[in-house]
Amino acid sequence: MLLTIIVLDSVGMGELPDAEKFGDRGAHTINHTLERHPVPLPNLARLGLGHLPTVNTGDAHIPAVPTSDLQGAYGRMREVSPGKDTSTGHWEFMGVQLEHPFQVFPDGFPPAVMDRFDAATGREHLCNRPYSGTDVIRDFGPEHLKTGAPIVYTSADSVFQIAAHEDVVPLETLYEWCRAAREILQGEYAVARVIARPFRGEFPFERANEHRKDFSLTPPPTVLDAVKATGQAVIGIGKIPDIYANQGFTESIHTDDNADGIRKTLARMRQAAQDGTRGLIFTNLVDFDSKFGHRRDPEGYSRTLAEFDRALPELLAAVPQDGVLLILSDHGNDPTWHGSDHTREHGLLLAYRPGLTPVSLGDRETFADVGATVADALGATWEGPGESFWTPLN
Repeated sequence: MLLTIIVLDSVGMGELPDAEKFGDRGAHTINHTLERHPVPLPNLARLGLGHLPTVNTGDAHIPAVPTSDLQGAYGRMREVSPGKDTSTGHWEFMGVQLEHPFQVFPDGFPPAVMDRFDAATGREHLCNRPYSGTDVIRDFGPEHLKTGAPIVYTSADSVFQIAAHEDVVPLETLYEWCRAAREILQGEYAVARVIARPFRGEFPFERANEHRKDFSLTPPPTVLDAVKATGQAVIGIGKIPDIYANQGFTESIHTDDNADGIRKTLARMRQAAQDGTRGLIFTNLVDFDSKFGHRRDPEGYSRTLAEFDRALPELLAAVPQDGVLLILSDHGNDPTWHGSDHTREHGLLLAYRPGLTPVSLGDRETFADVGATVADALGATWEGPGESFWTPLN
């Protein structure tokens, strides 16, 4: 059995019942994006996208495909962990439900953190407050070029981000600074991720996203560990291994962008079909979130949805006869919403395998149902949270 998961990072399916607590009542990433910039998504529609509650259908974007013409199983997922970020959503996918949200630092990081960080780098720092990733290099980049001081910033997420120009700070030095910050940001100051944010070029500069690197907290044991323990492959593509602190993987594959992630996922699926690899391929396509959601660019977001939809038939054709493809999302990031933060929304759940009878998987009570299904399908022992939906797919 080869099970492939592709996460469409931030492609939310409408507000969760508790969205008001997060300031997100009324957010709806898929609807609002397509209302602002309609594009055809016929292949996602044939998997059941238009059959999800509250998702708008119409000729301009998501066709109302009759159930008899569907190719997949479809549903939505609720996130029970108290957050709306990448780490929270992905950890819950693989069976880790958080009781408390990851720490955020809306006023910047305290001296107890920054004094130790400055000592580790041997330099002073710039910024240290919430900031847009593109704005922070524009506003602090010139001073960074003069001083070599790292630009430290955060966001509404639980992140400590370090920006440095590639001509001023070598990548490996930047990564060493991130490792030092990861050691500091534990216990009462723990954040979910320390992120290396290199940039390049002349003012106003551009981010070198292909050299971004995340340094995550180490999660408790997950379904990934359980699958690895069976001797099967656990292949992480894109930023997936970083999200789990590289725990539970047998292979990690770097990607530069969505197109590269799709190419490498296809290549690994085809290789697995040839060599008989069994286990899990787990991919994150981050461009929706990083390039368009946070930047409140619905046109770019919509265009990227259409690009994935056009690639979908080739991905479906690469699913082996006994394989399964799951398409998920980990939170929302409504590009028409106020601010620049993620939005608290239902996660997408679409499933495909050759010959599958179309079926509704309903509203799942937790993202952890994904992990329970992975364990069930791959014969791994998992006693954590989640209810498997493997039976209707099998």
